[in-house]
Amino acid sequence: MSAPTLGSTPARCLATALTASASALALTACGVIDGAGASGNSASPAKGDDITVGLLLPDKDTARFEAFDHPVFKKEVAALTHGEGKVVYANAEAGQDKQSQQFQEMVSEKVDIIVVDALDARAIAPDVQKAKDAGIPVIAYDRLAQGPIDAYVSHDNELVGEVQARAIVEALGSKAATSKIVMMNGDPADTNYAKYKEGAHSELRGKVQIAEEYDTDKWSPTVAEATMKKAIQIVGVGDIAAVYAANDGLAGAVIKALREAGVTRIPPVTGQDANLDAVQRVVSGEQYMTVYKPFLEEATRAAEMAVYKVQGRDIQFDALTQDSVDSPTEKEIPTMLVPVVSLTKDNIKDTVIADGVYTVKDICTPTYAADCAAIGLK
Repeated sequence: MSAPTLGSTPARCLATALTASASALALTACGVIDGAGASGNSASPAKGDDITVGLLLPDKDTARFEAFDHPVFKKEVAALTHGEGKVVYANAEAGQDKQSQQFQEMVSEKVDIIVVDALDARAIAPDVQKAKDAGIPVIAYDRLAQGPIDAYVSHDNELVGEVQARAIVEALGSKAATSKIVMMNGDPADTNYAKYKEGAHSELRGKVQIAEEYDTDKWSPTVAEATMKKAIQIVGVGDIAAVYAANDGLAGAVIKALREAGVTRIPPVTGQDANLDAVQRVVSGEQYMTVYKPFLEEATRAAEMAVYKVQGRDIQFDALTQDSVDSPTEKEIPTMLVPVVSLTKDNIKDTVIADGVYTVKDICTPTYAADCAAIGLK
């Protein structure tokens, strides 16, 4: 599957946010928007506030979707439409056929716009075309969908892989060149997969020894656990110096397999999504890092894009989508890329706590109280 490619706009300036607080998202510095969250008055909206926005998310294994993306998106739509706008929501629960059915139901219900995080970018294309034929715009959320989508909002996904891999190399230090690592990639059906993998390989190539590498169907932790047990048998539990896990669900499965193999000191394991259990594992030292993708910002901007698109507020919409990407079926798709942050023990306060994603109380339950105290998290 061809991976999306960036247009000529300066998306890579987002990398400057890596060491900054996620609340200082560098959107203004990158020239993305100035005050887009305000109700724009540059033009009379083509449609009023009484709009219906369809939101389709892919699974419930990734904790952020139910806990944050959906409620934040819904709240922002309500705020932008003075409480009159409605969000019709559905979660595919990792079922592609189910997501297709949900998508088609929204087309039949004649929602004003659909925002979709596609389980399978290629498989969703006929549904996107049906929406287009019905005059319903489609915004791809988090993953780039194929078909005639109108816009895309996500993160710099190649940078996600780079950040994860860089953390491994830094953790291994002078021993990196002779160290064997295992790579637990995501689902090849996910269009972000190729970018994560490409970014990771660009940082790992020639710096470590990739002993085993696997893909994980549907990002399933169950599959990842079984695969990690296989890797342990092949490489040897004592010879695995680090594990590149593409997201937090896979990281948890990898750590569980290592524990069951008798490992008492877990080698560096990466992750992505800043799930609460992953942040707690970072606090305890079981997981080395996770990539915090400010999904509150992503969901907020996606809601703004959807409302502005329906209401015909082109100035506000264009201000949010100053980047562009190509998919295998479309060229120069208007895009917004939100920065990513490497979350470690050292910056938990400045990221997920500062942004209000979690409180210290959420993270520092009795099980993790001592670990939190040790890093000054209180």
